[in-house]
Amino acid sequence: MTLGITKKLRKEKFLEEMEAVIPWYKLLKEINKKIKYSNVGRNRYDTKLMLKIYFLQQWYNLSDPSMEEEIYNQILFQKHLGIDLLGDTVPDETTILNFRHFLEKHELPKKFLVIVNKALEKKKLIMKEGTIVDATIIAAPSSTKNQSGKRDEEMSSTQKNGQWYFGMKAHIGVDSKNGIVHSIEGTSAKIHDKSMLGELQHGEEEILCGDKGYYDQNKKKEFRQNNKIWAVLDKGTRNHSLSNSQKKKNKKLSSLRAKVEHPFQVLKCQWKYEKVRYKGLFKNTMQLYTLFSLINLYRMRKKLI
Repeated sequence: MTLGITKKLRKEKFLEEMEAVIPWYKLLKEINKKIKYSNVGRNRYDTKLMLKIYFLQQWYNLSDPSMEEEIYNQILFQKHLGIDLLGDTVPDETTILNFRHFLEKHELPKKFLVIVNKALEKKKLIMKEGTIVDATIIAAPSSTKNQSGKRDEEMSSTQKNGQWYFGMKAHIGVDSKNGIVHSIEGTSAKIHDKSMLGELQHGEEEILCGDKGYYDQNKKKEFRQNNKIWAVLDKGTRNHSLSNSQKKKNKKLSSLRAKVEHPFQVLKCQWKYEKVRYKGLFKNTMQLYTLFSLINLYRMRKKLI
């Protein structure tokens, strides 16, 4: 008789690691503050179960109907959620949607980022010495073939590298040590990156880094007057191209600035978040808060475990 050796799937390992590093107690405590309990109506699903479902949606880029369907289809999801189809009921797509609306209404995803980052700061994974800023475009449907007959009015078009895009921008400020996201802003795509510079700083940084789009001569002077390091890439103008020393400096700073790309790489390449799922900036920005909270934990999971 031979004993079978079961190999742990990559997806199963991922779910186990995330289960271990998420600060469930503090997140649930924050959610439960906003829940109004009632003796009328059907029994409410366990809050942790609903939060787990909500997080699964972020990791696998699932809509509410698809999430319900995947719980029935995926044994791994059932195991992660602690659901036995023989005895337990599965939350339907309306219940999943209502829970998301509840989180959005109370802006709880913003609290998620605060809670996660406090946990990381406690582990000395955030040092607040410096901030690196950047933005990425998230596409939105540009077609007018829908019920309203028009595109989302809160989204807009912008040109990048000679190509036009329609959607929104996710602006982030990250810690210069480990690339942990500490500030998030969601705007229409046409909003210039530099206009969000102030919102992406926490105020304690001694160094600020960004690409040429954030260059501001007045800000540069202000930083230097306060004995802080301005590490934003220099930008040439029509009449004044960059000197060799400025080009060398920009090349040197690019390796530091690259840390801000790591959260975007997880967001778009690993978790496949390339298009907005909802209408309007508010809902999509709330989702970004959740996504980057989970990305922070995912990128630091080895150190946390």
